[in-house]
Amino acid sequence: MPHPPEHLSDVSARPDVDTIILVPGLDGTALLFYRQIPLLAKRFNVVAFPLPNERDRSMDDLVAEICALIREVAPRGAILCGESFGGALSLSAALADPAAVRGLVIINSFSRVSQRVRLRLGPLALRLLPWGAMPLVRRFTERRLHSPHALPEDLAEFHERSRSIGREGYIRRLEILWDYDVRDRLHEIQAPTLFLAGDRDQLVPSVAEASFMSQRMPNAEMRVLEGYGHICLINHDLDLLQLAGPWWDRVGAERDRG
Repeated sequence: MPHPPEHLSDVSARPDVDTIILVPGLDGTALLFYRQIPLLAKRFNVVAFPLPNERDRSMDDLVAEICALIREVAPRGAILCGESFGGALSLSAALADPAAVRGLVIINSFSRVSQRVRLRLGPLALRLLPWGAMPLVRRFTERRLHSPHALPEDLAEFHERSRSIGREGYIRRLEILWDYDVRDRLHEIQAPTLFLAGDRDQLVPSVAEASFMSQRMPNAEMRVLEGYGHICLINHDLDLLQLAGPWWDRVGAERDRG
């Protein structure tokens, strides 16, 4: 059964407004978009796509569910905004159903995970680790995940919201990435795409990945987020609307005319 979406804007009340669907990273909760939702809602209908916390989902299943959500909330297509794993899922959805995906905003993501050994060992380690210890692990790895200038209150909110992350879904998403590789299909994605990459990302080589992908996609561009780490959307000084709004005003209009 499809995972029930969490609608954040009344899409039916603004049928002529473009819809943006927020696709979370490995956390899967969509709760970490809290700072960006009210900003994006000034320009877009905003819908979140929380990822299921079950063991039986494949990438194809998640793609089918997000495409079904697009048909439900945005019959003329939606912009997918995916962070990290959510970027991989969004790219996969654009390949599977090009007509449904009007545009893409891909944040600190990748076409393939290069650290294969660590990726294989991750699920095993997480199954051996008591899930209740994860808050401590996140604090231990905080410097690798966050922007150097993240405020203490930003980090406190992150840790509080991260308590809702489900074990089974998190591990399953790591396993899904074992076989994920869209490098040879990037040229097929015609949707206008904005890659955003933090130059202080210590988890993913985001700038290199964004450069690689944007060079292979016909309607893509990239912007480096100077001073930002992997988990950047919780930062007090990052406004996704300022980055994505003017871009979509330009390329969305061009797309509609074409």
